[in-house]
Amino acid sequence: MSILLKDCFCLMKSVEEAPLRGWDLLIEGNRVSRIDQTIDINPSETDRIIDCSTHVVVPGFVNTHHHFFQTLTRNLLAVQNAKLFDWLLYLYEIWKNLDGEAAYYASLLAMGELLKTGCTTTTDHHYVYPRHITGDIMGIQFEAAERLGMRFSPTRGSMSLSKKDGGLPPDVVVQSEDEILGDSERVINQFHDRAALSMRKIVLAPCSPFSVTEQLMKDTVGLARKYGVRLHTHLAETVDENDFCVKMYGRRPLKLMEDTGFIGEDVFYAHGIYFNDEELNLLSDTKTNIAHCPSSNMRLGSGICRVKEMLLTDINVGLGVDGSASNDTSDMLGEMRQALLLQRVRYGSDAVTAKDVYKMATVNGARMLHFEEVGKLREGWAADMALFNIARMEYAGSLSDPLAALIFSGYNHGTDYTIVNGKVVVDQGRLVGIDEQELTARANAISEKITGEA
Repeated sequence: MSILLKDCFCLMKSVEEAPLRGWDLLIEGNRVSRIDQTIDINPSETDRIIDCSTHVVVPGFVNTHHHFFQTLTRNLLAVQNAKLFDWLLYLYEIWKNLDGEAAYYASLLAMGELLKTGCTTTTDHHYVYPRHITGDIMGIQFEAAERLGMRFSPTRGSMSLSKKDGGLPPDVVVQSEDEILGDSERVINQFHDRAALSMRKIVLAPCSPFSVTEQLMKDTVGLARKYGVRLHTHLAETVDENDFCVKMYGRRPLKLMEDTGFIGEDVFYAHGIYFNDEELNLLSDTKTNIAHCPSSNMRLGSGICRVKEMLLTDINVGLGVDGSASNDTSDMLGEMRQALLLQRVRYGSDAVTAKDVYKMATVNGARMLHFEEVGKLREGWAADMALFNIARMEYAGSLSDPLAALIFSGYNHGTDYTIVNGKVVVDQGRLVGIDEQELTARANAISEKITGEA
């Protein structure tokens, strides 16, 4: 399979390099084969030629935090104005009704939105395991990713503390520690692929410090490092969470993580809003990563992450759209815009630049999820990219800097084409792997069913 992108209006190889005007890019198989001013090739020897004379071509974006199942519970009136803990308590009573079908269509829905807004690699944090589900949730998610053609590194999430143990969720969605550890090892052995251009990786991810025991944190760390997989959890998202952690464990969240070994270059935390100066230095020293989720943090009124300061201290920060019930969309390009603007609210008009945001959304995210040949358009690297048409009314007058125009301007964040692993998965703005109207109808029907049961 070969695809030639011809005469790119603007081509970004990486954030470290100047954008190219009028260059060509050739894909052969699942890798970028050649980038040059002019690539002459016999059309009969090329499967497809895409005229990119009105397109900005960028490395595919990497989403570092999400909860796919939450796409089915977006915009619920009862929690439109709730804080995190109240929001969770309400929604757990709905999420306990999830089944295998819901997991499948929620995954298709979330990944479909991500692909259509330029994201080619994503994780997911699924931590709700209702007892009535007999199917393999991670297997179901991988099936959805394969159908759409997305590079996927989900987390095997976990909760072991229910309300009776001092946690937040009902008993029916938590598991025993033996169940969690046993299934975590199973999914690593069954799905984790260490290849350079892997389409499947596994991360282990206790939901949060207040939803599992300290021992499970330690055991999860040991298991992850035995197999060389990444670790993930929510951390320091709200003041309430910090206070809850101090009450439960007698320590601030990051100290607990340090004591359990849940810290380091193979660890990424979601949110990280309430770290103090000393903790930022510890994150930097240990090379621990942060998945920044600006829309969710604004939606729940949680606060503003100290991203500018993190970047200045060489903390690797990626971007996450977060669960689509705490963001209500899976718009990756929109999340990049939010990241830029929110930092400027706190730190001023030069807090972060469009280049900073592109770096967070590409190479930083790829590094976080341990995809070593993803995040740049480089010869020999993964053929993962997003093609945005800027010959549209909403970009008129903004083309002195086409890359920044995608973030500062526009209102339709959809790609014309999204290419993953050398295959076109969004073609002229439509998903290739599924009928979008069918997906929409099924997702709405399942959403109505599970919210009605609650």
